[in-house]
Amino acid sequence: MQASLIVDGRHELGECAIWCDRTQSVFWTDIQGGRLWNHHPGTRITRSWDMPERLSVFALTAQTNRLLIGLASRLAFCDLDSGELTPICNVEEDLSGTRLNDGRCDRQGRFVFGTLNEDSGRAPIGSFYRLNQDLSLERLPLPGVAISNSICFSPDGLRMYYCDTMQEQIMCCDYDPVTGAIGAQRLFVDLHDEKGSPDGSAIDSQGYLWNAQWGGARVVRYAPDGLMDRIVAVPVSQPSCPAFGGVGLNTLYVTTAHEGMNARQRQEEPAAGGLFAVELDGLRGLQEVRFAG
Repeated sequence: MQASLIVDGRHELGECAIWCDRTQSVFWTDIQGGRLWNHHPGTRITRSWDMPERLSVFALTAQTNRLLIGLASRLAFCDLDSGELTPICNVEEDLSGTRLNDGRCDRQGRFVFGTLNEDSGRAPIGSFYRLNQDLSLERLPLPGVAISNSICFSPDGLRMYYCDTMQEQIMCCDYDPVTGAIGAQRLFVDLHDEKGSPDGSAIDSQGYLWNAQWGGARVVRYAPDGLMDRIVAVPVSQPSCPAFGGVGLNTLYVTTAHEGMNARQRQEEPAAGGLFAVELDGLRGLQEVRFAG
């Protein structure tokens, strides 16, 4: 099974694919380009919006034309019609070398996200956070992180997945869907002996986790017990984030990147940075949870 190119975006760092069930279209960001992108497969129309700084992550909201966005340094609401931003809060103002990175809403519509240390040493000085429905921000009691990724939740909301890409492991923890309390933390998948490193993840309707593996040219499906189930090949080396979309939520979309590639590598992978997709036979995802704030 292999994904095919559907938008030749050539983004330096394509990320955060999210399917909108109301518009039947997929959103994603080119982080370094500071642009939000959208593709409607029915009409094949692709649009984009400029952002005031790098756009790292975002979530759908109750209003179709409004997103909760995580810029490099702050959270805000963005009106896609007017372009107007409504500030929420700054994040890690005391840490000059970090920016927002991966994130996803839990089953109750609270936005859980993490940060990334941009310094070359990649010390784990970042953290995981949760933006609650009342717009209060809290730091989650999880270990410090260098590159937060793989944030997603089991279908029943009782388990949270997350990782520090630098550690080459996907972790999970018990998660109270009512209070949001973090419980026992444990290893889910160890990728030390694999070619790729864990990047973004998504959960399907059966509770299996699909992980994009940076440097591994693939998205891997893992059972809830951590066993590898199947592999979707991606014809570029740096897939970054999967998302389920389409009318039946049986299309897997995958963002990719050409960040860090030299001229030879770019020539060998001209489609790197594009948006890819593959139809899944007999499998489907879950509808994206909207931010409930």
